Amino acid sequence: MLQVVCIKQVADTETRVKVAADGRTLDPSGVTWILNPYDEFALEQALRIREAAGSGEVVVLSLGGPGVLTTLRNALALGADRAVHLKSDAVQPDSLQVARAIAAELQTPGLSGARLIWFGKQAVDDDAAQVGPMVSELLGHPCVTVVAAMEPLAPGGERAVVEREIEGGRETWETPLPALISAQKGLNEPRYASLKGIMAAKKKPIEEKPVALAAASLETLSLALPPARSPGRIVGQGVDGVRELVRVLREEAKVI
Repeated sequence: MLQVVCIKQVADTETRVKVAADGRTLDPSGVTWILNPYDEFALEQALRIREAAGSGEVVVLSLGGPGVLTTLRNALALGADRAVHLKSDAVQPDSLQVARAIAAELQTPGLSGARLIWFGKQAVDDDAAQVGPMVSELLGHPCVTVVAAMEPLAPGGERAVVEREIEGGRETWETPLPALISAQKGLNEPRYASLKGIMAAKKKPIEEKPVALAAASLETLSLALPPARSPGRIVGQGVDGVRELVRVLREEAKVI
């Protein structure tokens, strides 16, 4: 079975981001780039399905500039069979631009037979959680998001049974294949790349395809970091402090 895992290169969550001089983009200097953490769960699940079946192919797909090659190579080291790099120098393409490019690639002969298309539930840079469902709509495939558990696929099965997180619990869904699934934390425990996997990744193919993105639907007008918090204020101690705190909350903050 062919599975495609759509991944994104994002800034490490420990990175202290800075707004670029243009006031509309982030300054990439000094940023450590990593595989989007939620995409790790998607890739791991695809690998487990292939291993359980004893056959199949896992392809990783990503859109971006030259730096994306590092993330794709890391995914190959984890066990993916081959990679496709949609080359684009667009600084901050919107979700629909990315979805259209990915959906078009998923309809090419090398990928059109995919039975499962995987995404992380969201990217940790913009937290949009839009590209996966948009790709599903463009392809006309069913989509199940925020999947936190999955039953083993029956050999040659045409349906998948998954659990997705909802407020206060979980719900079980059965979907026909092909389908698109977005992975949530808890679906599995992603593996680390082994030395053997790292060495093997050097010989695995990465197909590079320049893409021209459709016109943007959104425009970023400005970016700004949140204002610095004002320092704390001690209003008193003991019983007198409680009285003063109540007065400040009522008369100054006006929250009670």
